[in-house]
Formats: sequence, structure tokens, C-alpha cells
Amino acid sequence: MTPAGQLAAAIDLLAEIEADPRPADAVANHFFRTRRFIGAGDRREVSSLVWGVLRARRHLGWWLDHFGAEPSPRMLLGVQALFAGMSVQKIAAAFGAGRYGPPPLTEAETILLEKFAGHTLSHPNMPEAVQYEVPDWILPRLRAQFGPALAAEMAALAQPAPLDLRINALKTTREAAAAALAREGLDARPTAYSPWGLRLANRQSITQGRSFQEGLVEIQDEGSQLIALLVDAKPGMRVADYCAGAGGKTLAIAMTMENKGHIVACDTSAPRLEGAVKRLRRAGVHNVEQHLLGAGDKWTKRQAQKFDRVLVDAPCTGTGTWRRNPDARLRLSEEDLQELLAKQAMILDQAQKLTKPGGKLVYATCSLLDDENDVQVESFLARYPNFKRIPVAPPAPEALHGPSLRLTPRAHGTDGFFAAVLERSP
Repeated sequence: MTPAGQLAAAIDLLAEIEADPRPADAVANHFFRTRRFIGAGDRREVSSLVWGVLRARRHLGWWLDHFGAEPSPRMLLGVQALFAGMSVQKIAAAFGAGRYGPPPLTEAETILLEKFAGHTLSHPNMPEAVQYEVPDWILPRLRAQFGPALAAEMAALAQPAPLDLRINALKTTREAAAAALAREGLDARPTAYSPWGLRLANRQSITQGRSFQEGLVEIQDEGSQLIALLVDAKPGMRVADYCAGAGGKTLAIAMTMENKGHIVACDTSAPRLEGAVKRLRRAGVHNVEQHLLGAGDKWTKRQAQKFDRVLVDAPCTGTGTWRRNPDARLRLSEEDLQELLAKQAMILDQAQKLTKPGGKLVYATCSLLDDENDVQVESFLARYPNFKRIPVAPPAPEALHGPSLRLTPRAHGTDGFFAAVLERSP
């Protein structure tokens, strides 16, 4: 594709993302699947243009509103290009180039872009929430959480996330996996905290490579790996992954169990559970059973107090993953948070039933908000005094030891995660 063709595709994709309630990555996956003519390199360029807008969406919207203009996909991309250093003349040339490019700029659009001359993306009159690219309602919660470190935390959260891999210790070692990736031209370095993690120097496609296809590595953020490490599941144990989704943490737990024992991967979504089947097969995992949770399901009652470990990777606001999902900042509402808090409490009430005396329940979120983390845990402990919080200790690295696990992009280079280990009285 020509640069003009890439720009036209970016305009179309951005329009679909703004009109579709689904997450941006799901919309983009469908967009590219229905346009097979867009090759891998062009997909990266188009995605880079669109995600650049999503990361600065509140800034760009503020500027367009400042000049009395609507935030159309064309102008969002045009203004983003201006702030990236392109001249109005070059932008106009890109809009008017060739049969596959977008329609030329109108006179009104050209005049609008010329108004941005001499300006930078930030402006002293911008509200603080706009500067941090967060919803207005969430800013007080984030300020209470981070205090003087708020600006640095938000700056880190605005950066693109790295690509982390978890090696599959059922098949390889970290050193051998790094060597195998090097033979594919991929520079993978050990992560700072996870003993299984490798981080690629640049974001690259790895799913067609031999290392991935043979199940030597899986794509998984280092923070997510550390949640699985915290479960501390041993060979021969019975483990319930209560919100398993597509099985990322299930795979890591099976690895720590050396394929011995029994894992039940539970979820309320059949498609998510089915999505894990291929991953389990590729990884060589065979000690996992899947269970679909539903209304009237008596499985939890029948399995009461039968599990050594229960992981609740709870549905949450996902504020810790905003590096990967910048569009989620714009969609999240305070009502969403309240609904999630009720759901998290309900899930904990159910999952605790599975934990055997002396067993451990690990509650985790990819949220930065105390409401979903410590406040939720303290509420649970008040309801269930037969549980107590166990400090984070080995096998977690010493640098992470404390009452709970707290990870942020600024402090640890991972997605934002929280986890607490809760033990049922013997």
C-alpha cells in the first residue's frame, strides 16, 4: 500500500472503532480479516497511525474543540500528523494522492489545520484529566493512589507496552528459548522479575515462528506471569482457575505443576474456554479440565473445599492495561466501576467455597484502583474471618515482597497488576 492508502485505511479503521462498542483491538482484528489485501507490514503502519490517535485522543479532541471543529477521523489523524512534525502541505499531499488515498482536504479542513501552526500537543489551559488522558471522574482516585508520583505513573501508562513472552518450562529453558528466538532474528532478553519471562527489543510478529508454533513460548505480559507465580501451585495439587478466560495463566500454572495434578479452568464464556484448547495442545499441557459456569450451576457446591489453590483473576476496569488498550480510557464510566465491584465481590463469595482448609485463594486484577484491590480484599476478609492475608513471599522475587503484589508500568515495566494471597484457616 502507498502511504496515502495506509492513511485511507487508518481513517476507515478509526471510524469503525469510534462507532463500535467493542474494544479497539477486536474491531481492528475484524477490520483486517475482512481486508486480506492489507499485508502484515501495512497492518502495522495502519495500526500505528490509529493507536497514535487513541493514545492522544483527549488531547486531540481538546484542540479540535478549542478551534470549534468536530473530531472527525480525518481531522484526528491530520492533527496528529501535524503534532508529529508534518507540514500542512505534506498532509494535504497525502490526502489527495492517488485513487486509493482519502479524498483531498476541503478548504475548511485546510484552514483548520493551518490554525495549529506554532502549537504543541499540550497546552497550559488543558484540564489535568486531559493532560493525563484519563476520564475526569477517575482522576481523584488515581491521585489518591499515587500522590506525588501521579504524573510519572500516567506518563508511563501513556507509552506503548513491550512484547513479553513466557517460556514453556515443560519444553525448554529460558536460555534455550532465547537462543531459538535469536535464530529467528528476534532479540529476546530476560525480564527483571519473572523467572520465565523474555522481552523482545521491538514489537514484532512471532506467532508464525517456529518457537511459538512448537509451544516453546507464549505471549504473556511479565505481570501476568507473576500472578501465576504467586499461585505457587505444586505438582499433584488440585487448582481452580476460576476466571480462566483463554487460559494464559492456566498454561503457566500447569507448567509450575509439571503437568501433574489437576487444574479446572472455569469461565462463563464458552468461546473464551474454547479459545484455550489450541493453546493447551500447543504447549503440551494435559492436566487441565474445562468447566463452563452458568446460572443454576451446582459444580461449585459439589466441589466445595476440594482445591489447594484457587485463582480469581477477576473482571476489572483494566486500568493497568491502558498501555495496550488506550481506547478503554475513553469508554470506562463510573457506573462500570460500580458494576464491576459488585461482580468481583460475588465471584469471591463463590470462589472461596472451593478453597480447602489450609488452601490459598489468590485474588488478582489488572487494575490500578484501590476500590478493586485492597478495598475489595478488606471487604472480603470482613465477610470471611476464616481467611487471612498472607504476605507476598517466595517464590516471588524479594523486590516484590510485601502485604500484596502491586505492579505498575513506571515502577516495574509491566502492566499494572494487583494480587493478594488469602489463606483459609486449617
